[in-house]
This record gives sequence, C-alpha cells and structure tokens, in this order.
Amino acid sequence: MKEKVLNLLKEGEYISGEKLSEILGVSRTAVWKAINTLRKEGYEIDSVTKRGYKLMKKPNVINAADIAEGLDLKVIGTEIVTMKTVDSTNEEIKRRVHGNAESGLVVIACDQTAGKGRLGRSWFSSDGGIYFSVLLRPELPPNDISGITLAAGLGVCVAIRKLTGLNAMIKWPNDVIIGNKKVCGILTEMTAQTDMVDFVVVGIGINVLNDSFPEEISNKVTSLKMETEEQINLSQLMREIISVLDRIFTSYLLGISQEDMKLYKSMCATIGREVSLIRGGEKMSGKAIDITADGELVVRLKDGKRITVNSGEVTVQGIY
Repeated sequence: MKEKVLNLLKEGEYISGEKLSEILGVSRTAVWKAINTLRKEGYEIDSVTKRGYKLMKKPNVINAADIAEGLDLKVIGTEIVTMKTVDSTNEEIKRRVHGNAESGLVVIACDQTAGKGRLGRSWFSSDGGIYFSVLLRPELPPNDISGITLAAGLGVCVAIRKLTGLNAMIKWPNDVIIGNKKVCGILTEMTAQTDMVDFVVVGIGINVLNDSFPEEISNKVTSLKMETEEQINLSQLMREIISVLDRIFTSYLLGISQEDMKLYKSMCATIGREVSLIRGGEKMSGKAIDITADGELVVRLKDGKRITVNSGEVTVQGIY
C-alpha cells in the first residue's frame, strides 16, 4: 500500500486523502496509515487542509519502486525485495529458492549480520553499505557459467564509474577497487547437477556511505563516500547497477561479447602486475598477462612458462 501511495505522491502535486483512497480503492484510514509509515521511513510529506498531501523530500534509502521505475529489465530485477537487515542476502535468496523463487530475483539489504566472503571468510558488512544478491536459473551446464563472477565485477565497475566518475578497477576475480583499496566484493555460489545448473546466487557487497572502518582493515578498504566526499543516493546507485548488470548478464548468458571482454581487460588492475599463487603446495610467481574467454587468469611464470588460474588465492603486487 505505501508503495502505491508513494508512486502517486511522486507526481509532485498536492493530492487529497479522498482522491488517494478513491484511486487506490481503500479507506481514508488506510491512506493515513500509509502516509505515517512513509514519514517514519524518512519521507518528508507536507499536509495542507483542503489540498491534501505533497512529497517534499525523499530519504536516502533503498526503495524498490525507485530502482525499477522505467527500466526495461530482461534477466534480473524481475522482482526486487528490500530489507533493512538480514543475516546474508545470499542465504535469503537460498531460502526463497525453496519457496520456488523465480530467476531474476534481487534481494537488497543495508546491513548484514553474517555476511560471507570467499573461502568461508566473514565479510564486514555493517550499516553504510549496500549488500545484494541475484538469483539466476540459467539452463546451462556448470562449465558454461564459470565466468559469471567476472561479468558481475564488470557490471559493478561500469556502474560505479558512470555514477560517480571514480576510476574503479577490477581485481581478478571478484573485487572492485579504487586506487589500491577494495570497495566491492563478489561471492558466487552455485547448486548444480552433473550436466545442468539448478541455480546460481551472485552476492555483491559495496561500501557506499561508510565513513570509517575497523583499524585492522582500514588500510585495505574504502567507500564511495570516502572517495567522492559526497552522499551517494542508494536507490540511484542500485538502479544504475541493476540496469548495467542486466545488460551484461543478458550478454553473458548468450555468450559474452568480444566488446565486453575487451572492456573487462581494460578495467582489470591485475593484468600487467606481478602476482603470486600456490599450486599443488608450491608457491609460484610471475606476471598476469591476460584473461581467457572462460574468465581464467593467464600468468607468465619467472621461467617463461604460461599457466591459467581459475580459482584460489592470487596475491597481486601493490593491491592490499
């Protein structure tokens, strides 16, 4: 109900409670309750006798209607759910999968109590960030979606650049950085049969309005607010990210284009840097020189041999 009232108020003129109740087919009391709920959420709504209600100012909150308004989404954003707090948006998606959630569902939260990172690590995800997960049910074999994390990183990087003007870059395979500090992490989880994917959950966490971080990670992470010194609009950011991700995921699931792969490489801060990794218990080092069509990192070792890396820990010189 409150979303319907808010959409009518967005038209920008005073509208009476009587008119609102007539349009929505509800009682004046229901309209009044919706107005009060919106006010508690931070919306400034003026009320004038004989004129009605007028939206004066929107708060900096995530609003599903604001995000989806006017977008022609094909793969993701078919349903957008916003939550103030959740244990993990990835876990929330998995719970909804058991309730037959459809492909394209996006769950967004501003606070996670049990955020997850790669290799079972916890992910710092307090109030000030945006944490969201996307559900995909591609009718593809598992090997055909190996680069989905790269597609997600590209989408976030492009959206951040477009909205903020910051020179965001990608640290292969699952981080977005500004300078040499992390601003976004991505965790992809998949459930599959031998020859077919059941579902994929792509979880993305972005530091947006954070003013500071715990001392133990403060030299490794940053936020969009700290970099721009501006109050980033959360719904506008999510709208941009979902719009870009929808285009890139659509392209990716059909076969990632040469243009997108070229764009990814141009934004990949790992390429051209010295890296080190452990394979078979042996520490190796060399220079990252390329990304394959399947999303693997190509490394030229000190002895000139080339290897491809598709997972595991890769340390990149100069980046946290």
